[in-house]
Amino acid sequence: MAGEECASLVMEVVPVVMRFLRGEMRRQVGLRLSVPQFRTLAYVHRHYGATLSEVAEHLGVALPSMSRLVDRLVERGLMTREMRPRDRRCLALVLTQEGESAFAAARDKARVEVAKALAALLPEQQDAVQAGLSILRELFSCRSPC
Repeated sequence: MAGEECASLVMEVVPVVMRFLRGEMRRQVGLRLSVPQFRTLAYVHRHYGATLSEVAEHLGVALPSMSRLVDRLVERGLMTREMRPRDRRCLALVLTQEGESAFAAARDKARVEVAKALAALLPEQQDAVQAGLSILRELFSCRSPC
């Protein structure tokens, strides 16, 4: 498969997978996390003390939108804003214990549903998916900040 064909397939498949994940997030009664909220929790989980700007850049949203999203997470007790010791003008985002639990629960439930969908594949197809995704992760991880 030529590079252009491969790129087209990646760009076609990623939105389909994201649509599946959004549907699973909406079905998670009790957690009530939108995909952008989940992605925000995931980023802050991986990048302790991230700034609002860093999370906005990662999600590809404007700062005012990101600020409103974080406000809602703070109001729900899932995240806090803390002063950075070295730069008091810059606030660090940190998950609360409840935020860590909500993130873990949403991630685990989504993982179960993805696993159920992948179970329909033959073992060699699952291996091929895993290999392809590992290659993509390695390729794109070194091209942009996570």
